Amino acid sequence: MFASVSAVSQTKKTDVNTDVDLVKVYEQVVKEGYPTLEIYQELATAQYFRSNYAEAKKWFEKWFEMEEPKDKTVRHRYKQTLRALKVSTENNKYLAVTAGSN
Repeated sequence: MFASVSAVSQTKKTDVNTDVDLVKVYEQVVKEGYPTLEIYQELATAQYFRSNYAEAKKWFEKWFEMEEPKDKTVRHRYKQTLRALKVSTENNKYLAVTAGSN
């Protein structure tokens, strides 16, 4: 009987490393006025992989305001985000900056 109670209590433990929504934490940090390039990168990437493209676009563009997107993968994700939102990639100021660089 004690073994089964112990097993049940172990399955209900909270793992702070997986139960904390880092997106919410980072958004709160930005809201409080402490944005960083790294936070914008994390938010853009997280929202992209969650298929929350409107939020991903917002964070990608804040990121690109701070640093020119040099990584092909990042540019590709941003393009995919725009396509998912049915936003034209032509004449996009963030993609135009990097059109000549690879």
